[in-house]
Amino acid sequence: MSEAQPETPDWLANWQKQPPPPKAQKTRGVGNPSWRPGMPSPNPAGRPKGIVDRRMQVAQRLFEDAEGIVDAMVAKALEGDTGAAGLILSRVLPSLRAQSEKVQFEFDASAPISRQAEMILEAIASGALAPDVGKQILEAVNSLATIRAVEDIEARIVILEQKQM
Repeated sequence: MSEAQPETPDWLANWQKQPPPPKAQKTRGVGNPSWRPGMPSPNPAGRPKGIVDRRMQVAQRLFEDAEGIVDAMVAKALEGDTGAAGLILSRVLPSLRAQSEKVQFEFDASAPISRQAEMILEAIASGALAPDVGKQILEAVNSLATIRAVEDIEARIVILEQKQM
């Protein structure tokens, strides 16, 4: 016994599957939207000489009006506008960076790495070393430990390769 095919409704009798639309190539989103890569240039002569792009026009205008802009900003700052004052100072004065003072504490660089870390933590705990400076020193010791570990692995590999020969 064969299975009965479902009956097709009248509204679906002449239906045919449409092929998918062709994939459109990506465009840069600017310029001529009908231009596609590989097509001949719509402007083979290029940009005419003497045309200045918009950014350059704005920069030229700002340069021409720079003195007036600075005068207006200084006047605003003198009136008490902290935003204007902050902007002026940020452009005139260099930004200050935190500088750590030299520190002295008991430290044995030839000690094992774990002992070096303990010495740093003891110095932080006793107040001889600021926590942020201690963190930097611990990171440096950790970097040194990593370098030493890599050197040790390299030496072991060399020894193993020599044994295999």
